[in-house]
Amino acid sequence: MPADSSTRATRVLHGLLRKLPPRYREKALDYLVLTRMDRPIGALLLLWPTWWALWLAAGDFPPWKPLLIFTLGVFAMRASGCAINDYADRKLDPQVARTAGRPIASGRVTPREALAVFAALLAFAFVLVLFTNALTIKLSFAGAALAALYPFTKRYTYMPQVVLGAAFGWSIPMAFAAVAGTVPPLGWLLFIGNILWSVIYDTEYAMVDREDDRKAGAKSTAILFGDADLPILGILMGTFALAMLFVGQRAALGWPYWLGLLLAAGLFGYQLWLIRGRDRDACLAAFRHNNWLGLALWVGIALAVAVR
Repeated sequence: MPADSSTRATRVLHGLLRKLPPRYREKALDYLVLTRMDRPIGALLLLWPTWWALWLAAGDFPPWKPLLIFTLGVFAMRASGCAINDYADRKLDPQVARTAGRPIASGRVTPREALAVFAALLAFAFVLVLFTNALTIKLSFAGAALAALYPFTKRYTYMPQVVLGAAFGWSIPMAFAAVAGTVPPLGWLLFIGNILWSVIYDTEYAMVDREDDRKAGAKSTAILFGDADLPILGILMGTFALAMLFVGQRAALGWPYWLGLLLAAGLFGYQLWLIRGRDRDACLAAFRHNNWLGLALWVGIALAVAVR
Protein backbone atom coordinates (compact mmCIF):
# COMPACT_ATOMS: atom_id res chain seq x y z
CA MET A 1 0.00 0.00 0.00
CA PRO A 2 1.21 3.59 -0.59
CA ALA A 3 2.72 5.30 2.44
CA ASP A 4 -0.03 7.93 2.60
CA SER A 5 -2.99 5.54 2.54
CA SER A 6 -5.64 6.10 5.18
CA THR A 7 -5.56 3.25 7.69
CA ARG A 8 -9.30 3.53 8.33
CA ALA A 9 -10.20 3.60 4.62
CA THR A 10 -7.91 0.65 3.95
CA ARG A 11 -9.65 -1.39 6.63
CA VAL A 12 -13.02 -0.55 5.09
CA LEU A 13 -11.83 -1.66 1.64
CA HIS A 14 -10.52 -4.95 3.03
CA GLY A 15 -13.84 -5.49 4.79
CA LEU A 16 -15.86 -4.85 1.65
CA LEU A 17 -13.74 -7.27 -0.39
CA ARG A 18 -13.32 -10.02 2.20
CA LYS A 19 -15.84 -12.40 0.55
CA LEU A 20 -14.10 -12.36 -2.82
CA PRO A 21 -11.68 -15.17 -3.72
CA PRO A 22 -8.09 -14.12 -2.82
CA ARG A 23 -7.02 -13.75 -6.46
CA TYR A 24 -9.85 -11.38 -7.33
CA ARG A 25 -9.68 -9.64 -3.95
CA GLU A 26 -6.08 -8.54 -4.49
CA LYS A 27 -6.73 -7.28 -8.01
CA ALA A 28 -9.88 -5.42 -6.93
CA LEU A 29 -7.93 -3.83 -4.09
CA ASP A 30 -5.21 -2.75 -6.51
CA TYR A 31 -7.79 -1.02 -8.71
CA LEU A 32 -9.36 0.68 -5.69
CA VAL A 33 -5.95 1.92 -4.55
CA LEU A 34 -5.19 3.08 -8.10
CA THR A 35 -8.31 5.25 -7.94
CA ARG A 36 -7.41 6.44 -4.40
CA MET A 37 -10.37 4.87 -2.65
CA ASP A 38 -7.88 4.32 0.17
CA ARG A 39 -7.54 8.12 0.40
CA PRO A 40 -11.02 9.69 0.38
CA ILE A 41 -9.68 13.14 1.29
CA GLY A 42 -9.12 13.99 -2.40
CA ALA A 43 -12.73 13.26 -3.30
CA LEU A 44 -13.94 15.40 -0.40
CA LEU A 45 -11.80 18.33 -1.53
CA LEU A 46 -13.57 18.06 -4.87
CA LEU A 47 -16.99 17.48 -3.32
CA TRP A 48 -17.17 20.57 -1.11
CA PRO A 49 -16.76 23.19 -3.91
CA THR A 50 -19.26 21.24 -6.02
CA TRP A 51 -21.77 21.40 -3.19
CA TRP A 52 -20.98 25.10 -2.62
CA ALA A 53 -21.94 25.69 -6.25
CA LEU A 54 -25.08 23.54 -6.16
CA TRP A 55 -26.47 25.29 -3.08
CA LEU A 56 -25.58 28.77 -4.38
CA ALA A 57 -27.01 28.06 -7.84
CA ALA A 58 -30.29 26.80 -6.36
CA GLY A 59 -30.46 29.46 -3.64
CA ASP A 60 -31.81 26.68 -1.45
CA PHE A 61 -31.48 22.91 -1.13
CA PRO A 62 -30.65 21.88 -4.73
CA PRO A 63 -32.93 19.56 -6.73
CA TRP A 64 -32.22 15.90 -6.06
CA LYS A 65 -31.37 15.03 -9.66
CA PRO A 66 -28.35 17.36 -10.11
CA LEU A 67 -27.29 16.71 -6.52
CA LEU A 68 -27.10 12.97 -7.18
CA ILE A 69 -25.51 13.38 -10.62
CA PHE A 70 -22.78 15.72 -9.41
CA THR A 71 -22.06 13.81 -6.21
CA LEU A 72 -21.55 10.58 -8.16
CA GLY A 73 -19.66 12.53 -10.82
CA VAL A 74 -17.24 13.92 -8.23
CA PHE A 75 -16.14 10.44 -7.19
CA ALA A 76 -15.99 9.16 -10.78
CA MET A 77 -13.93 12.11 -12.05
CA ARG A 78 -11.59 12.08 -9.08
CA ALA A 79 -11.03 8.34 -9.50
CA SER A 80 -10.41 8.69 -13.25
CA GLY A 81 -8.02 11.58 -12.63
CA CYS A 82 -6.03 9.45 -10.18
CA ALA A 83 -5.75 6.62 -12.72
CA ILE A 84 -4.41 8.91 -15.46
CA ASN A 85 -2.15 10.66 -12.92
CA ASP A 86 -0.49 7.38 -11.95
CA TYR A 87 -0.14 6.49 -15.62
CA ALA A 88 1.60 9.81 -16.28
CA ASP A 89 3.80 9.38 -13.17
CA ARG A 90 4.64 5.72 -13.73
CA LYS A 91 8.37 6.52 -14.07
CA LEU A 92 8.38 9.25 -11.42
CA ASP A 93 6.48 7.51 -8.59
CA PRO A 94 9.11 4.78 -7.96
CA GLN A 95 11.63 7.55 -7.17
CA VAL A 96 9.45 9.15 -4.46
CA ALA A 97 9.19 7.40 -1.09
CA ARG A 98 5.52 8.31 -0.52
CA THR A 99 4.36 7.05 -3.92
CA ALA A 100 6.65 4.06 -4.52
CA GLY A 101 3.95 1.68 -3.25
CA ARG A 102 1.30 2.81 -5.73
CA PRO A 103 -0.08 0.01 -7.94
CA ILE A 104 1.63 0.99 -11.23
CA ALA A 105 4.91 2.02 -9.56
CA SER A 106 5.10 -1.34 -7.75
CA GLY A 107 4.03 -3.36 -10.81
CA ARG A 108 0.67 -4.57 -9.46
CA VAL A 109 -1.29 -2.76 -12.19
CA THR A 110 -0.07 -2.30 -15.77
CA PRO A 111 -0.16 1.09 -17.54
CA ARG A 112 -2.65 -0.34 -20.04
CA GLU A 113 -4.97 -1.39 -17.22
CA ALA A 114 -4.75 2.12 -15.75
CA LEU A 115 -5.75 3.65 -19.10
CA ALA A 116 -8.70 1.26 -19.30
CA VAL A 117 -9.84 2.26 -15.80
CA PHE A 118 -9.47 5.94 -16.71
CA ALA A 119 -11.55 5.51 -19.88
CA ALA A 120 -14.28 3.51 -18.13
CA LEU A 121 -14.68 6.05 -15.32
CA LEU A 122 -14.64 8.96 -17.75
CA ALA A 123 -17.36 7.26 -19.81
CA PHE A 124 -19.45 6.72 -16.67
CA ALA A 125 -19.10 10.39 -15.71
CA PHE A 126 -20.12 11.44 -19.22
CA VAL A 127 -23.22 9.24 -19.07
CA LEU A 128 -24.17 11.05 -15.86
CA VAL A 129 -23.78 14.42 -17.58
CA LEU A 130 -26.13 13.32 -20.37
CA PHE A 131 -28.97 13.57 -17.84
CA THR A 132 -28.41 17.33 -17.45
CA ASN A 133 -28.69 19.94 -20.23
CA ALA A 134 -26.86 21.04 -23.38
CA LEU A 135 -24.71 23.73 -21.70
CA THR A 136 -23.55 21.34 -18.99
CA ILE A 137 -22.69 18.69 -21.59
CA LYS A 138 -20.63 21.23 -23.57
CA LEU A 139 -18.79 22.32 -20.43
CA SER A 140 -18.03 18.69 -19.54
CA PHE A 141 -15.64 18.36 -22.50
CA ALA A 142 -13.43 21.12 -21.07
CA GLY A 143 -13.56 19.41 -17.68
CA ALA A 144 -12.43 16.09 -19.16
CA ALA A 145 -9.58 17.84 -21.01
CA LEU A 146 -8.38 19.51 -17.81
CA ALA A 147 -8.50 16.21 -15.91
CA ALA A 148 -6.41 14.51 -18.60
CA LEU A 149 -3.98 17.43 -18.97
CA TYR A 150 -3.13 18.03 -15.31
CA PRO A 151 -0.91 14.97 -14.63
CA PHE A 152 1.46 15.94 -17.43
CA THR A 153 1.87 19.62 -16.46
CA LYS A 154 4.33 18.93 -13.62
CA ARG A 155 6.96 18.19 -16.27
CA TYR A 156 6.63 21.56 -18.00
CA THR A 157 5.54 24.13 -15.41
CA TYR A 158 6.16 24.88 -11.75
CA MET A 159 2.45 25.62 -11.32
CA PRO A 160 0.61 22.34 -11.98
CA GLN A 161 -1.43 23.20 -8.87
CA VAL A 162 -3.17 25.94 -10.88
CA VAL A 163 -4.22 23.40 -13.51
CA LEU A 164 -5.35 21.06 -10.73
CA GLY A 165 -7.46 23.87 -9.29
CA ALA A 166 -9.10 24.47 -12.66
CA ALA A 167 -9.74 20.73 -13.10
CA PHE A 168 -11.09 20.30 -9.56
CA GLY A 169 -13.14 23.48 -9.84
CA TRP A 170 -14.68 22.88 -13.26
CA SER A 171 -17.61 21.21 -11.52
CA ILE A 172 -18.56 24.72 -10.29
CA PRO A 173 -19.58 26.23 -13.66
CA MET A 174 -21.08 22.87 -14.61
CA ALA A 175 -23.21 22.85 -11.44
CA PHE A 176 -24.47 26.36 -12.11
CA ALA A 177 -25.24 25.40 -15.71
CA ALA A 178 -27.13 22.28 -14.61
CA VAL A 179 -29.23 24.03 -11.95
CA ALA A 180 -29.66 27.56 -13.34
CA GLY A 181 -29.13 27.01 -17.08
CA THR A 182 -26.33 29.60 -17.14
CA VAL A 183 -23.05 30.43 -15.41
CA PRO A 184 -23.39 33.85 -13.72
CA PRO A 185 -20.47 35.98 -12.48
CA LEU A 186 -20.98 34.40 -9.03
CA GLY A 187 -20.11 31.01 -10.53
CA TRP A 188 -16.88 32.25 -12.09
CA LEU A 189 -15.93 34.09 -8.89
CA LEU A 190 -16.39 30.86 -6.94
CA PHE A 191 -14.34 29.04 -9.60
CA ILE A 192 -11.45 31.49 -9.17
CA GLY A 193 -11.69 31.12 -5.39
CA ASN A 194 -11.45 27.35 -5.72
CA ILE A 195 -8.31 27.65 -7.84
CA LEU A 196 -6.71 29.68 -5.05
CA TRP A 197 -7.77 27.11 -2.45
CA SER A 198 -6.44 24.24 -4.58
CA VAL A 199 -3.06 25.94 -4.94
CA ILE A 200 -2.96 26.33 -1.15
CA TYR A 201 -3.72 22.75 -0.19
CA ASP A 202 -1.80 21.13 -3.04
CA THR A 203 1.26 23.25 -2.23
CA GLU A 204 1.05 21.92 1.33
CA TYR A 205 0.82 18.43 -0.20
CA ALA A 206 3.76 19.07 -2.53
CA MET A 207 5.87 20.26 0.41
CA VAL A 208 5.82 16.64 1.61
CA ASP A 209 7.66 15.48 -1.52
CA ARG A 210 9.69 18.60 -2.30
CA GLU A 211 13.15 17.07 -1.97
CA ASP A 212 12.19 13.85 -3.78
CA ASP A 213 10.54 15.85 -6.58
CA ARG A 214 13.67 17.96 -7.04
CA LYS A 215 15.78 14.83 -7.47
CA ALA A 216 13.27 13.26 -9.86
CA GLY A 217 12.91 16.41 -11.96
CA ALA A 218 9.24 17.06 -11.17
CA LYS A 219 7.98 20.62 -10.75
CA SER A 220 5.56 22.12 -8.22
CA THR A 221 4.63 25.38 -6.51
CA ALA A 222 6.38 24.07 -3.38
CA ILE A 223 9.66 24.06 -5.33
CA LEU A 224 8.84 27.38 -7.03
CA PHE A 225 8.07 29.16 -3.73
CA GLY A 226 11.16 27.75 -2.00
CA ASP A 227 11.94 29.40 1.35
CA ALA A 228 9.16 31.93 0.75
CA ASP A 229 6.53 29.18 0.83
CA LEU A 230 4.95 30.13 4.17
CA PRO A 231 4.47 33.87 3.48
CA ILE A 232 3.20 33.12 -0.03
CA LEU A 233 0.73 30.59 1.36
CA GLY A 234 -0.40 33.24 3.84
CA ILE A 235 -1.01 35.70 1.00
CA LEU A 236 -2.92 33.07 -0.99
CA MET A 237 -5.04 32.24 2.04
CA GLY A 238 -5.89 35.91 2.49
CA THR A 239 -6.75 36.25 -1.19
CA PHE A 240 -8.99 33.18 -1.06
CA ALA A 241 -10.77 34.58 2.02
CA LEU A 242 -11.29 37.87 0.15
CA ALA A 243 -12.70 36.02 -2.88
CA MET A 244 -15.10 34.13 -0.65
CA LEU A 245 -16.08 37.40 1.05
CA PHE A 246 -17.08 38.71 -2.39
CA VAL A 247 -19.00 35.46 -2.99
CA GLY A 248 -20.96 36.03 0.21
CA GLN A 249 -21.71 39.63 -0.71
CA ARG A 250 -22.80 38.85 -4.27
CA ALA A 251 -25.00 35.97 -3.12
CA ALA A 252 -26.43 38.09 -0.26
CA LEU A 253 -25.68 35.38 2.29
CA GLY A 254 -26.52 35.86 5.94
CA TRP A 255 -24.71 35.37 9.25
CA PRO A 256 -24.22 31.57 9.07
CA TYR A 257 -22.00 32.02 6.04
CA TRP A 258 -19.91 34.75 7.67
CA LEU A 259 -19.47 32.55 10.71
CA GLY A 260 -18.31 29.72 8.43
CA LEU A 261 -15.89 32.05 6.65
CA LEU A 262 -14.50 33.24 9.99
CA LEU A 263 -13.99 29.62 11.03
CA ALA A 264 -12.24 28.95 7.70
CA ALA A 265 -9.85 31.84 8.36
CA GLY A 266 -9.07 30.37 11.78
CA LEU A 267 -8.42 26.97 10.20
CA PHE A 268 -6.00 28.58 7.75
CA GLY A 269 -4.16 30.14 10.68
CA TYR A 270 -3.88 26.72 12.31
CA GLN A 271 -2.48 25.24 9.08
CA LEU A 272 0.26 27.89 8.92
CA TRP A 273 1.17 27.19 12.53
CA LEU A 274 1.17 23.46 11.83
CA ILE A 275 3.64 23.69 8.91
CA ARG A 276 5.87 26.35 10.46
CA GLY A 277 8.75 23.86 10.65
CA ARG A 278 8.00 22.35 7.22
CA ASP A 279 7.97 18.85 8.69
CA ARG A 280 6.68 16.31 6.16
CA ASP A 281 4.07 14.76 8.43
CA ALA A 282 2.86 18.21 9.50
CA CYS A 283 2.50 19.33 5.87
CA LEU A 284 0.48 16.19 5.07
CA ALA A 285 -1.71 16.82 8.13
CA ALA A 286 -2.28 20.43 7.02
CA PHE A 287 -3.30 19.23 3.57
CA ARG A 288 -5.83 16.80 5.05
CA HIS A 289 -7.05 19.52 7.40
CA ASN A 290 -8.56 21.36 4.41
CA ASN A 291 -11.44 18.90 4.48
CA TRP A 292 -12.77 20.68 7.58
CA LEU A 293 -12.36 24.06 5.91
CA GLY A 294 -14.42 22.97 2.91
CA LEU A 295 -17.05 21.51 5.22
CA ALA A 296 -17.24 24.69 7.30
CA LEU A 297 -17.89 26.81 4.21
CA TRP A 298 -20.51 24.39 2.88
CA VAL A 299 -22.36 24.34 6.21
CA GLY A 300 -22.24 28.13 6.24
CA ILE A 301 -23.66 28.36 2.70
CA ALA A 302 -26.34 25.71 3.30
CA LEU A 303 -27.55 27.35 6.52
CA ALA A 304 -27.41 30.85 5.03
CA VAL A 305 -29.63 29.96 2.07
CA ALA A 306 -31.96 27.99 4.33
CA VAL A 307 -32.67 30.80 6.85
CA ARG A 308 -33.06 33.79 4.55
